[in-house]
Amino acid sequence: MIEAALRGADGFRTAQQLFAQLRERGERIGLTTVYRYLNLLAEHGRADVVRAGDGEARYRLCGPADIAGSQTTPAHHHHVVCRVCGRSVQVRGPEVEAWAERVAADAGYTDVSHTLEVFGLCPQHSPSPSPSPSPSRAARPRAPRRTTAG
Repeated sequence: MIEAALRGADGFRTAQQLFAQLRERGERIGLTTVYRYLNLLAEHGRADVVRAGDGEARYRLCGPADIAGSQTTPAHHHHVVCRVCGRSVQVRGPEVEAWAERVAADAGYTDVSHTLEVFGLCPQHSPSPSPSPSPSRAARPRAPRRTTAG
């Protein structure tokens, strides 16, 4: 039931969010069970985990259709996650992979691994571009005033 709830989500979800969703559906489950199951999914590579600015873990099942142009899910991938709704997109990051390997090699390290979490606003929550303000009379340059000597 927890895995099914994750499968139906369009982004990352916290254990608290999944617990509330399951309880609303009438499932008899404890919050501790939700946390334990999510941790097991993550340990076995069946769910991805990201931590947002608040430090709380968010979980998501990933599948082959999640990566644009991919027919299979790679062992290592990254996500761009909406800070508002948790919607996410899996992305490939060959430049990140090359950079991580190069930085580690320069420091004398081998057998390198890394994590990368990119957060932003999805198209639904991005502010729409505001139109350019039309010049008002106050914003237009004015001709210098003539003064009369007198």
